[in-house]
Amino acid sequence: MGDLMLYLHFTAEDLLRVAFATEPAPLMELGLAVAALRRRAPSPVLSRWQHRARQTFPAEARPLLDLIPPTARGPMFLDPLSRDLEDGLDTVLSTPTERVRAELDSRVPEVLRPTSWIRRLADRDRESWQELERALRAAYDGLLADSWRHIRSAFDAERAWRTRLLAQHGIRTALAGLGPGGRWDGTTLVFDTLEDRHIALSGHGVTLLPSTVWTGYPLVAPYDDAPSILIYGAAAPLPLLAERVVHDSSPLGALLGRTRAAALELLTRQRTTSELARELDISKSSASEHTKALRDARLITTQRDGKAVWHTCTPLGLDLLTTGVTARP
Repeated sequence: MGDLMLYLHFTAEDLLRVAFATEPAPLMELGLAVAALRRRAPSPVLSRWQHRARQTFPAEARPLLDLIPPTARGPMFLDPLSRDLEDGLDTVLSTPTERVRAELDSRVPEVLRPTSWIRRLADRDRESWQELERALRAAYDGLLADSWRHIRSAFDAERAWRTRLLAQHGIRTALAGLGPGGRWDGTTLVFDTLEDRHIALSGHGVTLLPSTVWTGYPLVAPYDDAPSILIYGAAAPLPLLAERVVHDSSPLGALLGRTRAAALELLTRQRTTSELARELDISKSSASEHTKALRDARLITTQRDGKAVWHTCTPLGLDLLTTGVTARP
């Protein structure tokens, strides 16, 4: 990833005010899903979902493509933390005009071409805002509605595991494990990303929000007067959730997805990528994707020996296997 990094500068107050979101946020997840839909190759795990979603993306939802770029760094008023879809839509539709204009003026020109419809949104045109509401509803129905129960279950398992990790290993280990290359430099949390970005937190803390449709580097929604939001890819992306047998799934399967959980269990003994693919009856490229995700979560380590790539559990991975997590039914 070169020298491109995200620098998240914590104050002492921020470190004392790190908390997990209590539930997934429908519009936040929706914005990330639209962004993933637009990315050229979000990850091998998401590629099939991406192809299907492009084929079935509702025409009524297409205005969102003018607002949400592949980087997901569109206007922040579009994706508030909320209990459910209706609560989120109420928050979006009641956004103060000054904030709408400021975010459309500052964020859209960075990554997208301003359109006449976006300008009408900034002017609070009633028909344009009705079109926005219809687009958000149609996109949610088309991309997430059928999977929301699985998304919620995966969120609960992820939150249970990360909370336990935080309690046993401390805030620094828990936060550094949220993305590729995560590490600390004093009180600055650093991740490998696709751009250099420095974010100074405001002392109001950080809310951690896992996403099942976002992979790779973490994203930050900074706020001056409220906790900033740190979004990271959950251990089980959306396509893996379909693997779950809802009434007969272990907590580990709920957290990682069935195949990834099986991979972690196999890696209690050192194995190559080819061996792992053969034992799981999956392709070598799929095995590589699963090991990358497990490595990014610091559950396994990888070493190269000549042409062979060997993987094995870390102490954290073994701890997860032996103790397990508690997920809400």
